[in-house]
Amino acid sequence: MIKHVSVAALPVAENFIIQKNRIENNAGQACKRICIVTGTHGDELEGQYVCAQLAKILNEGKQKLTGIVDIYPAINPLGIDSITRGFPMFDLDMNRIFPGSSSGLLAEVAAHDVIRDIDGADICIDIHSSNIFLREIPQVRVSDQNENALMHYALMLNVDLVWIHASATVLESTLAHTLNMRGVKTLVVEMGVGMRITENYCTQLVDGILNLLREIGMWSGEGGRTRQPLVSKDHGVGFLNSDAAGIFIPHAVHGSHVNSGDCIGNVIDPLTGSVVEETLAPCNGLLFTLREYPVVFGGSLLARIMEDSKNG
Repeated sequence: MIKHVSVAALPVAENFIIQKNRIENNAGQACKRICIVTGTHGDELEGQYVCAQLAKILNEGKQKLTGIVDIYPAINPLGIDSITRGFPMFDLDMNRIFPGSSSGLLAEVAAHDVIRDIDGADICIDIHSSNIFLREIPQVRVSDQNENALMHYALMLNVDLVWIHASATVLESTLAHTLNMRGVKTLVVEMGVGMRITENYCTQLVDGILNLLREIGMWSGEGGRTRQPLVSKDHGVGFLNSDAAGIFIPHAVHGSHVNSGDCIGNVIDPLTGSVVEETLAPCNGLLFTLREYPVVFGGSLLARIMEDSKNG
């Protein structure tokens, strides 16, 4: 059932509409409700395919569902329509204005309506797709403040990595933080690259969501394959930043294991053709982030490696 979450008038006889697809079966008073949210940033499209595939599977096997699954494929529809990362017209990041306001500007009212609609759910999965600069393997990011509450669910999602990061790096105005503070267990999934759809990553996460639904008693159908993710804390992650400006040409394979001293890639000067920086792995580990957009400047993030010695 398609429902409107937020509606507002726009110029030229158009309307701003955030929609959700509610799929439910055997939904009694004590049933569980899970929300799948994506499209916060208009250049993040991986979640679009996840929502489409999940809706298709659940609708075709609705008799195997017990409870409510709310799917929000685009909570920033103007951003997606205009291929803009932020919220158009307001020049802002929608994931920096939650919980919003019922009496604010359009973006604030939209954020308020989304929170109001999700409020009371048991679990929310907030799907992101990195950006146009970096490619990420499928991962769940959890703040250490919420580790005890969320880790059990994160391990069910069939991702390659669970990254537990310091609470100090969490912005209070994000969707995930706002919902976690309201008692909705919210997991942030990051995968792929901006403005692209990596089909195998999306299929992997759909399998994980079905597995989670099965584990919490909402789905009696197949859940697909699942894997045991690597788990890392901030102190087990090596960051590689460029010291020079130029064009970054990667040599290592994204998602592969690298050894200390391996060449991750080179920064070259397009004017002279010379290599101005050779980027070497500082440790042994999983190359879970790799630069996708080639133009770099001093300080640009090139890669992240999860150190072997810090796993778990």
